[in-house]
Amino acid sequence: MTTDCLMSTYKPLALSFVRGLGARLWDQAGREYLDAVAGVAVTNVGHSHPLLVAAISEQAGLLLHTSNLYSIDWQQRLAHKLTRLSGLDRAFFNNSGAEANETALKLARLHGWRKGIEQPLVVVMENAFHGRTLGTLAASDGPAVRSAYGALPGDFVKAPFGDLPAFERLCAQHGHRIAAVLVEPVQGEGGVQVAPAGYLQALRKHCTRRNWLLMLDEIQTGMGRTGQWFAFQHEGIVPDVITLAKGLGNGVPIGACLAKVGAADLFTPGSHGSTFGGNPLACRAACTVVDIIEQQGLVQNAREQGQYLLERLREVLNGHPQVVAVRGLGLMIGIELHKPIPDLVALTARNHGLLINVTRGQTIRLLPPLIVGPTDVDAIVQGIVNALNGAEASRE
Repeated sequence: MTTDCLMSTYKPLALSFVRGLGARLWDQAGREYLDAVAGVAVTNVGHSHPLLVAAISEQAGLLLHTSNLYSIDWQQRLAHKLTRLSGLDRAFFNNSGAEANETALKLARLHGWRKGIEQPLVVVMENAFHGRTLGTLAASDGPAVRSAYGALPGDFVKAPFGDLPAFERLCAQHGHRIAAVLVEPVQGEGGVQVAPAGYLQALRKHCTRRNWLLMLDEIQTGMGRTGQWFAFQHEGIVPDVITLAKGLGNGVPIGACLAKVGAADLFTPGSHGSTFGGNPLACRAACTVVDIIEQQGLVQNAREQGQYLLERLREVLNGHPQVVAVRGLGLMIGIELHKPIPDLVALTARNHGLLINVTRGQTIRLLPPLIVGPTDVDAIVQGIVNALNGAEASRE
């Protein structure tokens, strides 16, 4: 099968999978791989989890879609679960992370207008990534995703991520127009850059004092990935708005925007919507994912195994000629390299049966499912070491 009929938006490896179970995938030749990407932080409870398979199968035989013209019981259930876990009040469901962020940006615009700001600004961060719609691209950073699209919509001002003095200078300059701050607690696409301790707390104080919305993009960090249900819980704060997707449905497309009452009430009937968002199948799948994470203690497991993975990588890669730094939070780990290794992803998969991802050209990003244990972690570490050493030997 060729890709001649597909638009050239990806450069996939010549590797196709036919089956998955837990943290493992099998290709067409029957070869087994340890999945340390999890569909880019999506399959948090692993592949083909029996409870999720059963729930999807049953719901598919009952009801897939009715539209939001009618009440949807599973949507109500999922909203209750997520607001209980997050401390926020209300939810809007759509189909992807970019749509969830578009929802948040609409709330920011409405909040600004309610404050009497004719052209409200949203503070975003350098090195950020919030999606691939035109609006979320405008809020993102980096020429690789923004090039060739010309002037992008939206009014944004950018601050260096994690730099509070720079943020305060920007606020002094533009504060009269700012309506909200949008930030990732950990910049995933930006190379797994973790917000400094106290940074989110400081942003929360700034936003509360100035009546700005603090909006956190938890699309990659949410649903237990960092060792808390949501990354903001490491800082002991509650934002006004958070966005979710990726691990929420474990592969069934669903996104969510959660908001406190004051922000959520900015929407009125007809001011926002989604044809497919929050349909019975997606919401039942997401409810089942939440139940599995709770019942199996996967948030704690992500915290424990993530710490173990971080420690082992730092131990074995200390002084390695290819490695600049190892950083992360929970099961979201970045290994920054001195320079790109073009064939590293293919080399790792082909020679070591390990699936990894490289972002920003030279940061290995590890996002294994939350179900991994110590044996899996040891295998990931050994695969990374072997791949880096193999790449170094080939270069020499």
